[in-house]
Amino acid sequence: MKIALIGATGFVGSAVLSEALQRGHQVTAIVRHPEKLPQHTSLAAVKGDAYDAAAIAKAVAGHDAVVHAFNPGWGEARIRELFIEGTRAIFAGVKQAGIKRLLVVGGAGSLYVAPNLQLIDTPDFPAEYKEGAEGARQALNLIREEQGLDWTFISPPALLEPGERSGRFRIGGDQLLMSGEHPARISVADLAVAIVDELEQPRHIGQRFTVGY
Repeated sequence: MKIALIGATGFVGSAVLSEALQRGHQVTAIVRHPEKLPQHTSLAAVKGDAYDAAAIAKAVAGHDAVVHAFNPGWGEARIRELFIEGTRAIFAGVKQAGIKRLLVVGGAGSLYVAPNLQLIDTPDFPAEYKEGAEGARQALNLIREEQGLDWTFISPPALLEPGERSGRFRIGGDQLLMSGEHPARISVADLAVAIVDELEQPRHIGQRFTVGY
């Protein structure tokens, strides 16, 4: 496949980049700092602005699928606002380019822990992640309104960590996955496996799904 990857130098994006290249896909990485990317014969780098729909449209044109792994940065004071601004521009750019397939990487905050109760709204949700999680929740609400895209939204489990690639995990829907009495976890390498699996064999068109051990 020809995959356009927005945010390819981030925590999740870099893992997705590695997984996609290992499987033989052609990847165009759309990033703010192309110099941070590895060298690979199947990798093209484009310096791009995630807030510019026209620039996104130009960069993703001709690809089979787009992965939105963009994040303004957890240290950004306006992370919620910028996440939504970037997400809107990415959606618009992908549609302008005539690309149908879009996979959005979100967060665990919008997963349900009880009927009508999402993780982000629980008292113990970490305050330092709340603004970013709210941005990702709003991105999920936005994409659910999209009619012209074959979209998928993936939420990691509550604990997303560095670690080994096993290729083995459980798949869930809108509910937070648990491991006994504790929230489930996954390595970022295995989250990337789930993302590229979904690109290769779509099983969640027009849906959100989650994964975890």
